[in-house]
Amino acid sequence: MRKLLFRVSAFLLAIALVVPLLAEGEEGILDKVKNRGRLICGVNKELPGFGFLGQDGEWKGFDVDYGRAIAAAVLGDPNKVEFRPLKAAERFPALQTGEIDVLIRNTTWTLTRDTDLGADFCPPTFYDGQGFMLRKELGITSLTELAGATVGVTAGSTTELNLADTTRALGIEVEPVVFEETETLYQSYDQERCDVVTSDKSQLLSRRQSLKNPDDHVILDVTISKEPLGPVTVHGDNKWNDVVSWVVYATFSAEEHGITQANVSTFKPENTENPEIKRFLGLDESGGMGEKLGLSKDWARQVIAAVGNYGEIFDRNLTPLGLPRGVNKPWTQGGLLYAMPFR
Repeated sequence: MRKLLFRVSAFLLAIALVVPLLAEGEEGILDKVKNRGRLICGVNKELPGFGFLGQDGEWKGFDVDYGRAIAAAVLGDPNKVEFRPLKAAERFPALQTGEIDVLIRNTTWTLTRDTDLGADFCPPTFYDGQGFMLRKELGITSLTELAGATVGVTAGSTTELNLADTTRALGIEVEPVVFEETETLYQSYDQERCDVVTSDKSQLLSRRQSLKNPDDHVILDVTISKEPLGPVTVHGDNKWNDVVSWVVYATFSAEEHGITQANVSTFKPENTENPEIKRFLGLDESGGMGEKLGLSKDWARQVIAAVGNYGEIFDRNLTPLGLPRGVNKPWTQGGLLYAMPFR
């Protein structure tokens, strides 16, 4: 608790100072990462599929792979990244105080977070929505049947407000039970200390696997919110935000063009005719897109060689959970993923 209070105090102080500090030309995060030789990425350690520390001591997950992608782009090595586990309430203070360089922890982009928390959001990497999980034996199939139920939520998340808005609109009352940590939330639910648990549907699906009897639980076929999740950088460092954003776009663009972790090395100047692919992979005669970002000419090639394109990242981490691609498909396939042009 003392550590959390310190982070919050430092966060409030940094909020007050951030604009003049950056205006005075303080060294940007891109240069800090290069000079340090290591990226520091804030992640979730309790969400299999997105971010967790395996029993072998290796960090794994969809968000973790994006941390490795940024390290590959900036430092030419996906392993030059330190993953720092953060609770939901700790993530924005950690970002604002400079404890981490980038936050990639299933974080929803909202107006108030964009304007009030000193954060700049990058393109969403996963479009999610809030749902509800409960025991099948309750026989509940609709939200109105939740009246009088105890509903577990995580502190410092958007789920509390969404829950309050939804129940108010439906004219029903529930009893929110707020937990500081995600792990405690699901342990308590499994011990029947609350009737229902609500969070992003991807999290519910992921955490259902960790319950004592996963098949005894059902996720209602209802979505009460839009939850666009993606990387976050500190407000005011536009150059760094550009780097992280274009790393995300690189994974989208590679999938659009059929460039994979396995075939990226086969693209050569002499056999690649598409001018956008040549610019994207640094195969043209110019300095490439990397120079404009402060990166190497072949930064995008490094990203794809390290983690693959978006579809590969998704399939490696989220498909095993049973998560469908849904709207998280390229725009060319009817989805919402759209890379800005590499020109």
